Amino acid sequence: MDNRIRVGVVDDHPLYRDGVVFTLGSQPDIEVVGQGASADDAIRIATDHRPDVIVLDMSMPGGGIDAVEKLARDHPTVRTLMLTVVADEEQVRTALRHGARGYLLKGTSGPELVQTVRVVSQGECYVSPCLAAKLLMRTSLASTRAEKQTDRFSDLTPREEQILSILVEGRSNKEIGNKLDLSEKTIKHHLTNILQKLQVRNRVEAALLASGRMSQRPAATQ
Repeated sequence: MDNRIRVGVVDDHPLYRDGVVFTLGSQPDIEVVGQGASADDAIRIATDHRPDVIVLDMSMPGGGIDAVEKLARDHPTVRTLMLTVVADEEQVRTALRHGARGYLLKGTSGPELVQTVRVVSQGECYVSPCLAAKLLMRTSLASTRAEKQTDRFSDLTPREEQILSILVEGRSNKEIGNKLDLSEKTIKHHLTNILQKLQVRNRVEAALLASGRMSQRPAATQ
């Protein structure tokens, strides 16, 4: 079949590599055109055979990430599918950032491996469901934390926002009161409310939190 998916398999564990080669090679629409055990082998296979997909061990000699980066840069038509024993979300993010098109755990089934190779060969991305769930959960938690932090400031009144902006300048309660024509006692009352709403322990933490918020705002255009 001329339209078979051409695949290279690179893993430094011969027994596992043989299993992957057998699983993929037994499919009528897949042809294994090369195999190796290192990052250098991956580059050689890409250069000599120009496969559609290279199935690559994440932790092989020479560095799986380095190989992915070189393949993405020098052989952009070759799609890389990473295999690993470690269910690490940061590794997934790093691999995808460097050009990997898929990420599977080595405990995956033969049918899932075959289907993933087919998906990746079409230019689509695929991540093991358990890893994808972890990535989504972490992203969701990060988003929730950011929203909560934003909500802290949304609870402030205009007067409290005004006092907080002056507090960032390092002013004392008396100085803030003089600037706003308010009593020191009134400023102290407002500051107590500000600390509670921002969920911080003291005025220093409040000022640091406000400074960080101000630094994230886009600069005003001229």
